[in-house]
Amino acid sequence: MIRHLFRLIWNKKRAHTLLIVEIWASFMVLFGLSTLIVVNVRKYQEPLGFTYDNVWAVQLHNNQDTTDVASKLLRIIQRVRTYPAVESASGMGDNFPFSAYQNGSSITYKKHDVQADYYSTDDNFANTLGIAVPTGHWYRSADSVGKYRPVVINEQMRKELFAAENPLGKIVNDQYKIVGVIDNFKAKGEFMANRPALFELARANNTWINTILVRVKPGTDAAFEATMVKAIASQLPGWGVEVDYLTDSRKNQHNLVLVPIIIASIVCGFLLINVALGLFGVLNLSITRRRSEIGLRRAIGATGSGVSTQFVGETWVLATFAILIGLLLAVQFPLLNVFDLRVGVYVTAMGIAMLIIYLIVTLCALFPSRQAALIQPATALHEE
Repeated sequence: MIRHLFRLIWNKKRAHTLLIVEIWASFMVLFGLSTLIVVNVRKYQEPLGFTYDNVWAVQLHNNQDTTDVASKLLRIIQRVRTYPAVESASGMGDNFPFSAYQNGSSITYKKHDVQADYYSTDDNFANTLGIAVPTGHWYRSADSVGKYRPVVINEQMRKELFAAENPLGKIVNDQYKIVGVIDNFKAKGEFMANRPALFELARANNTWINTILVRVKPGTDAAFEATMVKAIASQLPGWGVEVDYLTDSRKNQHNLVLVPIIIASIVCGFLLINVALGLFGVLNLSITRRRSEIGLRRAIGATGSGVSTQFVGETWVLATFAILIGLLLAVQFPLLNVFDLRVGVYVTAMGIAMLIIYLIVTLCALFPSRQAALIQPATALHEE
C-alpha cells in the first residue's frame, strides 16, 4: 500500500510540484521559527541569578559638572542608604541589570582567553540584588588591600576558564584575584544566554559609577521616590536624576526578544494558511476528477474507510517528499555549526516542524477524503 502510494505520487510529481514547493517552504520557515523558540525557551528555563523586585535604578548625569565627581557620587550613595525605606543600595556603571548597555573584557588565565561581561560594582551589590555566593565570598573593601584587585566570577566563567580547577585565589589578567564564585548572572533578562561574567570592586575615585541600585522595602510608593529624587537634586544642582524600576526595564528587554518572534509567527501563520487552502483545493479537485476511479474501487469491494485512508496517505506522501528536501537543508545547520547552537536545538526544531506539517496536511485531507468515502459506486459509474 505504502509503496503504491509513493509510486502514485511520484508519477504525478509534475502536477504536484508547486504544492511540494509550498510545503517545503513552510517546513523551512517552521524550522527557523521553531529553532528560535526552542533556543529562547531553554534560555528562559535557566535561573536569572538575582532578584529584581523592589529594586530601582537611580541614574545620575553630571552634565557639565566635572569637579570632584567621584566624591559627590559616593556621598549620594551613602545618603541614600540612610533612608528608612531603603534596605540596601549599591553603585555601578550604566550596564546595570536590564539596561541597554553592556561592557565586555577578555579574561586570561595561563594563556587561555575567555570573553566575559564586565561589571564594576561595590561591596553591597550582591546584597542589593539578592545574589547568593556558594563558593568563597562577595568582595569587601578590605579585600582591596594588596597587590591584586578582588573579583567575583560566575559559574559559566569558572567552567570555561578553570574547568575542574578550584578558582579561588587564582590570579587572572595579572591584576585580579578571584575571591568568590556565583551561579548564573543573566543581566539582560531570562532570554539572555548565560555568558561568563566578572565583577570587580570599583575604585573610590571611579567617576563612571553613576547608577545607584536601590532595594526598597515592599510597599514603598512613589511619594518616597519623589522625596529621594528631590533630595538628590538639591545636593547635586545641575545634575540629571532618572529613576527606572527594574521590573519595567525587564519587560522592555523581554519585548526586544518577543516582538520579532511574534512577527515571525504571524508571517508563518499566513504561509501555513496559504498552503492549507492550496492543499484543500487540490484534494477537492482530485476527488472530482477521480470519481469514476473511486466508484470502480467501491464496486469491486473497497470500503469507504479504505478510500478515505488512500487520500490521507497520498497527502502524507506528498508532505514526505517536501519534508525530505527540507531535511537535507536543515541538517546542514548542525553539521556546519551555524549560529553555534547545540545539536539538540536543531533536532527538536526539525521534529516540531515535521509534526506541524503532518498535522496540517492531515487536517486538510480529512474532509475531502470523507467526501470520497461517501461516493456511491452506482452513482459514480452512472455519471461515467
